[in-house]
Amino acid sequence: MESFVLAVASSLFVAGLTVLCGRASSMCLRAWMILLSRFTGLGVWRVAPRQQLAARQIKAELSRARWVCVLTGRGNELTRDTFAPLWEDAGQRIESVQVLLPDSELGPSSWLSRREEDVRRIDPGFSRGLLAEQVRLNAAYIREIAHHRRAIELRFYDLPHLHRLVITDRAAYLTIYSPTEHGRNCPTLLVRRPGLMYDYALQLFQTAWASSHPTNT
Repeated sequence: MESFVLAVASSLFVAGLTVLCGRASSMCLRAWMILLSRFTGLGVWRVAPRQQLAARQIKAELSRARWVCVLTGRGNELTRDTFAPLWEDAGQRIESVQVLLPDSELGPSSWLSRREEDVRRIDPGFSRGLLAEQVRLNAAYIREIAHHRRAIELRFYDLPHLHRLVITDRAAYLTIYSPTEHGRNCPTLLVRRPGLMYDYALQLFQTAWASSHPTNT
């Protein structure tokens, strides 16, 4: 229950800030709001209106990171070019990579199934069970890499699908999921360390990690 409350409280805090920035009526006002967040310690440096627009920045950040934490709702982007700097690293730079994916084996009572129902309402191509199958395929991809990279660890969670987190030792990228959009179309905040939002993101990930488990079978 404590982890659930923390997840909801943190997500609402982030979502409120995102909406505030996203609804700014002009670029000048939006820039002023982000500048204000930097000076007040929130640490928000940029807001991408869609997750896919932040992919290049994330890739650049991952190419410099010493450690990385990822919590995601499906994991498709883990197999794409954005995350290639992690999987191609020979162990000289990366100290650890912790990946959290939804538990795809819990059936209709899981939070993954609830998210699937949301997606099916907006995407007619989504058949029942497709989201779980995509998670399993992406998990198999990460497992195979982990066989060759000791620094990589994969675990599974069952929590509300409210956000995606990509956190490094320098920054965090927070995507706020919407029940009426695919994750790739949802806004992403870039927050820098040190800062309140960075601490929130890291605490949220650590709480989810503590309540996760290593296999989904």
